[in-house]
Amino acid sequence: MGKEKVRISIVVIGYVDSGKSTTTGHLFHKVGGIDKHVIVRYEEESAEMNKYAWVLGKLKAERERGITIDTSLLEFETDNYYFSVIDMPGHRDFIKNMIIGTCKADCAILIIDSTAGAFEHGMSNHGQTHEHVLLAFTLGVDQMICCCNKMDATTPKYSEERYKEIVHGLSHDLRKVGYKPDKVRFVPISGLEGDNLTERSSNFDWYKGPVLLEALDTLQRPRRICESPRFPSVPGSKSFRLPLVPRFDSFRIPLLPGSNSFRLPLLDVYRTRHAGTVVTGRIEAGFVCCGMRLTFGPAGLVSGPVTSILHNETLVFKVTRGDDVSLSIGDTIAATDLRRGYVASDALSGDPATRVVGFHAYVIILDHPGQIKSGYTPFLKCHTARAAVRFHKILRKINRHSGEIIEDEPKFLQNGDVGFVMMIPTVPMAVESFSDYPSLGRFVIGDMEAVGVIQRVRI
Repeated sequence: MGKEKVRISIVVIGYVDSGKSTTTGHLFHKVGGIDKHVIVRYEEESAEMNKYAWVLGKLKAERERGITIDTSLLEFETDNYYFSVIDMPGHRDFIKNMIIGTCKADCAILIIDSTAGAFEHGMSNHGQTHEHVLLAFTLGVDQMICCCNKMDATTPKYSEERYKEIVHGLSHDLRKVGYKPDKVRFVPISGLEGDNLTERSSNFDWYKGPVLLEALDTLQRPRRICESPRFPSVPGSKSFRLPLVPRFDSFRIPLLPGSNSFRLPLLDVYRTRHAGTVVTGRIEAGFVCCGMRLTFGPAGLVSGPVTSILHNETLVFKVTRGDDVSLSIGDTIAATDLRRGYVASDALSGDPATRVVGFHAYVIILDHPGQIKSGYTPFLKCHTARAAVRFHKILRKINRHSGEIIEDEPKFLQNGDVGFVMMIPTVPMAVESFSDYPSLGRFVIGDMEAVGVIQRVRI
């Protein structure tokens, strides 16, 4: 009996117009995921645009503007894995859509525009390459493949010198964010021409590494049963370290039996005639099976038993962490009573997801135009939830190098500061402490103004 394949979620990120949708669509075509007549139809509809990008362009606004706005999902398999590929918007206007998709991923494919000046612009203060990399790391995506795209448009074409220049510059940024460059695959490709996507191209005689499909097949198998809780040490202790960037995933302790109950942040809610209310999302902890009763925080609504589970378009009895699923819960809860950002949990576990009154969090200020004082109320994105949260009280300012407390109850925080803050949501919200449920305890403030982790919650 062969080894059972594991499903890995891949998020495709990168600066706007770097070729994300073109590369993803062409890869999907090469692995046999798109019929030839469909490609011909897209080509007829998009005479002035690339046909592979239009494979993912489902929204009318995307077709009119030529950029990705919503997230798109494709699926294919290799010798070792089943892959779900999420194509993310790169434009700053749609960063919240990117956050929702990135929080579901096990690995990121970073697409870089290798043409003259494009890579440098993406890495500048006006670009967003660094922002996307930092966002992926903060949201827990710990594996990355970097594709140097548009190598067919470099000067000269397929330039080895340009590839080495990008690898050197990007490695420095990845190391600063928290990734280990020696663990990251750098693959030169042409998403438009299909070079080095599934087969080795003769245009890259100087490149000896794996092509993109081979790099995907050699990814590390992600954990699936539970997440290991990670506990930052108490500030002021000798073991406490807060590096230049939020390497929150570096804190690990052994997994305790039963320490993670079922958690499913809702991505979408709808109703069907036969199944009643259906909720969709990615399981972030624990498992769910048919017959289990669910409760939905922060509303506290309790459903009837789960009547069916759809995973990869197949009805199954049980699913576990990492699976993207649709759960049918009948008509005990109306679809209009649930919304994106709610968290489903086991109603009988004794550890349900519930509304929090407030929470204490470590916050790193990255890019804020002025001073952040008590009372500041930005939008906060945590798992699939987005809500206005007030900085109720700044408790401490911390030295980001040594972890020592610089000042108690400082008057403000500004760029580069690390603070320990009491925060209060202005609307009902269900979040968790990072030590118990890491994926439900990381957050982003505004458009990457700050990032943080929840240290403890108040219920």
